[in-house]
Amino acid sequence: MNKLILNSSKKLLGSSLKTNVLKPRTALLSTNVPQSPPDNRVEVFVDDKPVLVEPGVTVLQACAEAGVEIPRFCYHERLAIAGNCRMCLVEIERTPKPVASCAMPIMKGMRIKTDSPATKKAREGVMEFLLVNHPLDCPVCDQGGECDLQDQAMAFGSDRSRFTDILFSGKRAVEDKNLGPLVKTSMNRCIHCTRCVRFASEVAGVDDLGTTGRGGEMQIGTYVEKLLATEVSGNVIDLCPVGALTSKPYAFTARPWELRKISSIDVLDAIGSNIVVQHRAGDVMRVLPRLNEDINEEWLDDKARFSYDGLRRQRLVTPMVRGHDGLLKPCEWEDAFYAVADKLSQVNGSQMAALAGNLTDAESLVVLKDLMNKLGSENLFVEESFPTQGSSTDLRTNYISNTSINSIEQADLVLLIGTNPRYEAPMYNTRIRKSLVHNELKVALLGSKVNLSYEYDYLGDSAQVLEELLNGKHEYNKLLAQAKRPLIVLGSSALQRQDADSLLNLATRLSEKLRIQNGCPSNWKVFNVLHRWASQVAALDIGYKSGVEQIKAQKPKVLYLMGADEDLISRSELGEETFIIYQGHHGDRGAEIADVVLPGAAYTEKTGTYVNTEGRAQQASYVVAPPGKAKEDWQILRALSDILGNPLPYDDLDSLRKRMTEVSPTLTSYDRIEPASFMSLSVQLSQKHKTALSKEPIRAIQTELSDFYMTNAISRASLTMARCVQAYKKNNEPEKQTQVNANL
Repeated sequence: MNKLILNSSKKLLGSSLKTNVLKPRTALLSTNVPQSPPDNRVEVFVDDKPVLVEPGVTVLQACAEAGVEIPRFCYHERLAIAGNCRMCLVEIERTPKPVASCAMPIMKGMRIKTDSPATKKAREGVMEFLLVNHPLDCPVCDQGGECDLQDQAMAFGSDRSRFTDILFSGKRAVEDKNLGPLVKTSMNRCIHCTRCVRFASEVAGVDDLGTTGRGGEMQIGTYVEKLLATEVSGNVIDLCPVGALTSKPYAFTARPWELRKISSIDVLDAIGSNIVVQHRAGDVMRVLPRLNEDINEEWLDDKARFSYDGLRRQRLVTPMVRGHDGLLKPCEWEDAFYAVADKLSQVNGSQMAALAGNLTDAESLVVLKDLMNKLGSENLFVEESFPTQGSSTDLRTNYISNTSINSIEQADLVLLIGTNPRYEAPMYNTRIRKSLVHNELKVALLGSKVNLSYEYDYLGDSAQVLEELLNGKHEYNKLLAQAKRPLIVLGSSALQRQDADSLLNLATRLSEKLRIQNGCPSNWKVFNVLHRWASQVAALDIGYKSGVEQIKAQKPKVLYLMGADEDLISRSELGEETFIIYQGHHGDRGAEIADVVLPGAAYTEKTGTYVNTEGRAQQASYVVAPPGKAKEDWQILRALSDILGNPLPYDDLDSLRKRMTEVSPTLTSYDRIEPASFMSLSVQLSQKHKTALSKEPIRAIQTELSDFYMTNAISRASLTMARCVQAYKKNNEPEKQTQVNANL
């Protein structure tokens, strides 16, 4: 009887638990309360201070999380771990000797001592060995004042030296290497950290630097004397912790404490790399990279870094008017303005045209457009062509890189069409290489077969391949179909062809097809245009038309060249009756054909807005004053509008920026990317037009390193860039001669 009662009570208790406990618990679990991810961090102790860090990080990184700075020479967060300088030694409990913190992964409960007597003694010993063979060059070394060895010897070294040259053999001496006109070597100072070797191999993709010998006979160099042939060679100067690698153009010109530093951006390509411009007494002395993880990380290409000497050469310093003898003669601003106003007042708007160059800031583009519109003209053009069929420049998604530069690291396949990003946009190329090395990115190229510094699948140079890819008839479609985050990058150089409309049409349709069929994330953009010029995106945003063909056909009576120096239009194509006004900062190709020259300001001499290829507006800063009588470009146009009797409604930069916001809000959304999401509409409009592809092969404009250095008015005026071109040609002469002999 008792057993029966016990069983029945268990049943009642079970039923009550199901009804009263399990149901509410099930209801609680079914709610949409977000569950926090499990905390996998590991606890370690740095100087007895507990720190939670991600598993797999190194001891050095764990110390950084705790706010403790560990000295190092060979370690760099963007390079592979070498562990050969031993300056980062720390003491860890229950280890027999100090450990190299840069190469030691953390373990749970690890107790790290960064300030113990054993750690201090180890660091002093390493520093003592480093200084045994290091020359006392500090008073004459260009690295003085910003040298890691100086700083760490002061902070972590001993206060006395035990070095005695008992054999009177002197310190280790190494012959200097000739790496070209940009990097100066003093190899006696080298401490064998191998940062330069790892950068060249991993980031630049050029295995020219390496080590030879062992022990005291070890040297870093190119083995056979040759040019360090890469477009990002100047970064080894920043990486070198001592004065072994320094800037050859900057040698013995200034000390770091003499220079003022202004943050700005580079405008010599369409990437908009962040830079620091250092100046003294009105002269730009040096250009260095500025950290920006979204664009250039901490690297900078050689043209942006070393062409600053072009800002001092071949400059226009005074207004000039062409006289009756056919020569340009200096004059005052009033005389130049009245000469321009006299011609503009004699023609109507339909007989005027304006052409903007590749270094023009957005402020000047807006003011020039407003002035020409007030004079009744809509004929405003940029030098580089862009297709006109379909939605063309009406939709922003057609002419920008819709995927941000740092999102390249998330891509799993990149198809490059008609571009050589290594020389057209070096910082874009380093991102592709980084993703290829670390994330196993696949890259394919349709166009000129060039050296991109990494391996890729070559699809040929026929435009018909793009049509085959769209129709699914190409063998590469198998790989395209597997990509979950593909990118199609269409180079602006490919859009200078006769069949540019068809290329853009096919590329946009292929991009949209991949996005839909491959199940890409909703926020993933496949189609991208890689521009070469800094002013192109802003000009198209403002409403400029593309190309110079319409100007050649129109033959206007007055042509206003705003920094247009690419020699895409000549006096013979316009006729002798055309009155040409040139406004710019260098006496380059545009000034040669002008009847009136108005001297403007370069990008370091004004506060200007530039929009890069991904549609990000950035601001270049005023660093030094323009030379001579030169003025800021928008101010010249504003003054000219007064002379013409049509004053523009802004007198300062703030009111001009408000006008820019009215024209296009993206121009003043600084350091932000405004998403463009009309690709499906663009594809619908493009499908109404038939494609007619040319049989001409798709070619990149810049195929060799010598094509990279001199691409605009500033770099063409640079003596350093001219030396680079000369050094590259000299370096390649034996190779070309070998190829000729082999062919014979």
